[in-house]
Amino acid sequence: MSCSSLKTLHSLYQGSFPFYRLPSEVGHFSLDENRQYHQDNRKLRYYSPPVGIRKKDSPGWNVMDGYESHYVRRNEEEKEGLLHILTWLEKNQSVLGTHVEGGSKRPIDRDFVTWRGHLTKLLCTPYETQEGWLLAVTLFKGTFYISERETEAARKKREERTQEQERLMYSGYKFESYICADGPYGSDQMDILQDNLKLRTVPDSPDRQPSQSAVVNTNEAYCSVLLARLTSHSLLISGEVDCTDPSAKSSIPPSSYIELKTSAQIRNPHQQRSFNRYKLLKWWCQSFLLGIPIIVAGFRSQEGKIVSLETFKTSDIPHLVRGERNSWDPAVCMNFCNKFLSHIKAVVTKDDPRLVYLFAWEPGSDVTFTVHNDPEYTILPSWYVKAMN
Repeated sequence: MSCSSLKTLHSLYQGSFPFYRLPSEVGHFSLDENRQYHQDNRKLRYYSPPVGIRKKDSPGWNVMDGYESHYVRRNEEEKEGLLHILTWLEKNQSVLGTHVEGGSKRPIDRDFVTWRGHLTKLLCTPYETQEGWLLAVTLFKGTFYISERETEAARKKREERTQEQERLMYSGYKFESYICADGPYGSDQMDILQDNLKLRTVPDSPDRQPSQSAVVNTNEAYCSVLLARLTSHSLLISGEVDCTDPSAKSSIPPSSYIELKTSAQIRNPHQQRSFNRYKLLKWWCQSFLLGIPIIVAGFRSQEGKIVSLETFKTSDIPHLVRGERNSWDPAVCMNFCNKFLSHIKAVVTKDDPRLVYLFAWEPGSDVTFTVHNDPEYTILPSWYVKAMN
């Protein structure tokens, strides 16, 4: 296997599960209704399902309700890249400490900085048959920064979405409004909490209930910042968190976090196999990477109503698909990710914030890369470079 390319065939990555140190949270931030950054937990939501709702119940929630009148979409033309992670890093350098490597100071004592979603794409790669990816990598002060670039195919797919596809995207956000409460703090209390990094405890229960008539605004987000390790690779990962469970056995994040999902109602064995092969793969990758222990899924009818709820333990998902024909193996996912990170270290050798190594992959092909120093490809803004120098 040459240094210039990396094979992705899943059979090459079979073997034992690599060491992965479960993530520990070191910080968080919120993005408000205008996509503005706040160093607090004002957008953290609280899991608050209606009393009496149980697994397999049919609550009948209409997750298409409000699509025409109560929906504010984030502008997907604006490519944020690593902006919000870099903002958090710039404000929290002391949290991560420094490391002297080869006589030079490493201001961020991590090998890799990236979004959870980018690593999810890597984990899914050995089994992906439809969508490729582009990942831009820059080595700066001893740390590799990984940022996704939109492929031409993804751009075309986004621009040609049908209204039905848009409605399905909306339904996932609307589902959250039925089982998540805002708060427990009012806006008048947020001034006190802003920039308070020590806020970690969660009240026993929120003082508000889910608001089914609230506006769905996809600009809003609560993001966790976590440290993890995959074999020899130290990672700083950030990812959006749907909600926290006030009744969780441990109130220490990410153990208290819950991932919320929606999917089409499963009506036959073929649909069940497809769900296990594709949906559960991605759900497991997303939750495992951040250490989120529970996934609550709402299954919707063709009319857009939630007909059943099901709770999955993230740790149980691989057992649900084990032994199925054409199934996936979590060890393959993690072994490929580990190999790709090692590949980056072997290829990206010049420490320069202006230099970008662009890794490209399409299903059925090897991972290849090109090198760019054009400002169009830059992933680290000048303000961040200046702050870290």
